[in-house]
Amino acid sequence: MKQLALGLLLAGVSAAAGLAQSPQTAKATFLNAEGEAVGAARLTETPSGVLITLELSGLAPGPHAFHVHAVGRCDAAGGFESAGSHFEPGDHRHGFKDAHGPHAGDMPNQFVGADGVLKAEVLNASVTLGSGEATRRAPLFDQDGAALVLHADADDYASQPAGKAGSRIACAIIEKS
Repeated sequence: MKQLALGLLLAGVSAAAGLAQSPQTAKATFLNAEGEAVGAARLTETPSGVLITLELSGLAPGPHAFHVHAVGRCDAAGGFESAGSHFEPGDHRHGFKDAHGPHAGDMPNQFVGADGVLKAEVLNASVTLGSGEATRRAPLFDQDGAALVLHADADDYASQPAGKAGSRIACAIIEKS
């Protein structure tokens, strides 16, 4: 009887530990066009999507487009074109203003203050750090990974295929933490 009670107690502790697990997280280090680190992001899985907390410095003040790109590569020498197009494993078009949009990687413009610093928290409800099976969200950790990209200009949320967002000024490979 004592063994049964101990077994049930241990099973209960194991189940409680499973419920209290930390959420899935990922990290990313932003590089500028010279290949220098200019900031970082922490990605956290939530019931509503992936929360991206980021801080970058040394940027031009004003609005900047911010997207998840389809490939986990950030080659500064190539203008970060190695990150591919916007992350979109489905068939959506670019932009919040497009009736057939947005891409899974489309996110709101971010504003850099006069001090050149960007601090933001952005929730992307279309992606997941998990497999995507339970949430029906697009998994970021597919065969070629994904990257976060900050652009020189604001996204107009409508132009195809990328919102006239300008050059890619910072890029960060999303990595499991």
